[in-house]
Amino acid sequence: MGCTEQPWTSVEGASHDLSLVRVPRDVLRALGCGDLESAERLSGIKLTTYIGGPDCRWLWALRADQIARTPADHVWVTRLVVDQRTGAVVGLAGFHGAPDERGMVELGYRIDPDRRRLGHARAALEIMLDVARGDPRVAVVRATVSPDNRPSRALLDQYGFVEVGEQWDEEDGLETILEIPA
Repeated sequence: MGCTEQPWTSVEGASHDLSLVRVPRDVLRALGCGDLESAERLSGIKLTTYIGGPDCRWLWALRADQIARTPADHVWVTRLVVDQRTGAVVGLAGFHGAPDERGMVELGYRIDPDRRRLGHARAALEIMLDVARGDPRVAVVRATVSPDNRPSRALLDQYGFVEVGEQWDEEDGLETILEIPA
């Protein structure tokens, strides 16, 4: 599949009912400012209070600033995770940016607490792995996870991610770094 502006989807496994939809710049800015009403009006998509709330607001602001500086990252960064059957936004997922000089992309995902334990994180992960594997610029896929986030760590372990180190993140604190070849 590779990285495109179109919604990312997959026809295999748990991911066939989800798509990862790119967020337009003006919607990113509105979400980053905590303006859920404008974000919904601009996108035409009903968003949850989780997606527009403080748990995600910092990320939207970060991505809006990032693509203002590096427009080429827009196609890679955080997208809305949409249930194709219902049209409901169930979370967010994407990469931190375009591949770096070693061909590494870092992925991330957050599922609305009201929609967890339904396979959405797994499906989003599968889609992102498909995208990474379909892009010849990607050699390594990275994920970072808090040591106490056992569900996310267990999911990453199932896909063959291996621990390669630790880092301190200003937003999330201590994180375990995991990688897998694309």
